[in-house]
Amino acid sequence: MNKVVITVAVTGAETTRDRCPNLPITPEEIADSTYEAYLRGASIVHLHVRNNDGTPTQDVNVFKRAIELIRKKCDIVIEITTGGAVGMSAEERIKPVSLEPDMASLDCGTVNFGDDYIINTLPIMRHFASEMNKYKVKPTLECFDYSHIESAKLLIKEGLLKEPYHFGFVLNVPGILPYTPKILCQMIVLLPSNSCFTVMGTEI
Repeated sequence: MNKVVITVAVTGAETTRDRCPNLPITPEEIADSTYEAYLRGASIVHLHVRNNDGTPTQDVNVFKRAIELIRKKCDIVIEITTGGAVGMSAEERIKPVSLEPDMASLDCGTVNFGDDYIINTLPIMRHFASEMNKYKVKPTLECFDYSHIESAKLLIKEGLLKEPYHFGFVLNVPGILPYTPKILCQMIVLLPSNSCFTVMGTEI
C-alpha cells in the first residue's frame, strides 16, 4: 500500500480564539501543537504565525522563532505559507522564504476567500517561484480552481518549477470549488506528468 502523508496546519490565518479557544498563537504554542501532531503521525506542518494579539503576520522574526522551536522538538517537514492572509502585499507574503524552510506554498491564482479575495497574478507567481528557487525551497502549488493548474503549467513551461511537482488542492472555501469526488477527479486529470498532490478541505 502507498504511504499516506499527513500535513497539519495548527494555526492557519483566519480562525480566531473566539471561534477556537485552543488555537495556538505564540511561537511556543505553535511549536507545542506541531509536536503533538507529529507524535500522532503528521509529517508536514503548514506553518502560519500570529502576532501577540492573535492577528496573522508574515513577520520574519516570528517565523524564525517558531521554526527554531519546532526544529528543537522534532524533524517534521516545515512548509511555510506565502499565501499569508487577506490584505497582505505580495512582498510581505514572500519574505519568510529567506529563512530557507523545507517547503512553501505558492498560490497559483487570484482567489475569492469568503467575502474577501487574495491576489496572485502571473507576475507574482513568477516572483515567488524565483525566490523559492533562490533559497532552495520546494513549492507546494496551491490550486483553488481548475485554471490555477493551467497557470502552474505556464511556470513549468517557463522553467521556473522543477520536477517532481507538488500540488495542493484547496477546496470548500466559500467562493471557490466545493469538495466533491467529481471535482477532485477532474483536478487530478489536469495535472502534468510527474506530479503528486495533497487535498485540503477547508471552511471559514
